Amino acid sequence: PCASYDTACSASLVANHGSVRALQRIECASALSAGVNMILDPAAMRGNAVAGFTSVRGRSHTFDVRADGYARAEACVALAAVSEAVMKRGGGDRGGAALSLLGSAVRQDGRSASLTAPNGQAQQGVLGASLADAQVEASEVAVLEAHGTGTALGDPIEAGAVAVVFLARLGGSESSLRIGSLKANAGHTEP
Repeated sequence: PCASYDTACSASLVANHGSVRALQRIECASALSAGVNMILDPAAMRGNAVAGFTSVRGRSHTFDVRADGYARAEACVALAAVSEAVMKRGGGDRGGAALSLLGSAVRQDGRSASLTAPNGQAQQGVLGASLADAQVEASEVAVLEAHGTGTALGDPIEAGAVAVVFLARLGGSESSLRIGSLKANAGHTEP
């Protein structure tokens, strides 16, 4: 089967979630998730700038005191995944690239102040659900790729949700978590 997803900023991740679920339920042996963003109409750029969503500097300063909005970007990405049975037949293991497919979680963000202000409780919920689905302890996670709105309002909310979930689960251990967002280098590729 083939399906299209349109969820604004999370379409590719939701498509990947569908691939992970299909593999987990043995509905298929391999899956391909892809996302594309092309900025073809300057009107959308103007609308986002007028609304104050985009950075006046033209760059996302995620988790930075200079955060003043996001920079839009174009991209094309594809992620191929195969079931564990296919990996075993091919001599592979659960390491390497397959590690990112241990689990997945998708939630609705719920009510928030604005498009660029995430709901911290909803983010805590999806982080906890993703750890549970992957059957991974917080102490096993070394790096977290965050959404990172690049705004003075959104980034602290997201970082706070990460802190609540991971600090509570780390239980004062010596483990650490590096958090970042590709948006600081590539811009916000939206879907």
